Amino acid sequence: MTLSYFKRFRMEIDLAVQELPPLQCPEGYQLWPWQDRLLEAHARAKYHSFCDEMDAHLFPCFGSLSGCQRLMRDITQRAGFLPAATWLAVYCGANGQQFEACGTIQGIIDPQGFGSIQNLGVTPPHRRRGLGTLLLAHALRGFQQSGIHRVQLEVTAGNLAAIRLYRRIGFRTLRTIYKAVEIHPS
Repeated sequence: MTLSYFKRFRMEIDLAVQELPPLQCPEGYQLWPWQDRLLEAHARAKYHSFCDEMDAHLFPCFGSLSGCQRLMRDITQRAGFLPAATWLAVYCGANGQQFEACGTIQGIIDPQGFGSIQNLGVTPPHRRRGLGTLLLAHALRGFQQSGIHRVQLEVTAGNLAAIRLYRRIGFRTLRTIYKAVEIHPS
């Protein structure tokens, strides 16, 4: 076993001064607001978004569907869970009949009263279509509507696409964090 350190950034946006991007779904996609019955679909989207990514090493729950199901239950049972900042991206297919969960984001209000983005993910076949921007903008509007103006998140430094997205939306880096992870030889 080897101990490795992963560099992560804590980022923040001030919604009182930041204008959010317009909300327009790409053709063939829909965004669904949180409902309890969608927990399994969120877990599947989360698993397929993260299972082959570096974050699965940092957070082992991402490496299995059951881990993602457990994580979704944990998030939604927190006292600060914010349904208005929790969204599911769904691919509807060309005929509007083929529903596939392909993106997810959750929001919570932390004990200090800040918004906190949890696990924004888009499955690989559906990336680069604006779904991450759309999910993030919907979640941020959910925080605004709930009276929360400062929202934070953490992102792994090697996830350059996510960092570009967050900076484009208006997030700024507050600090750098190093997360220790035990790596087991295969």
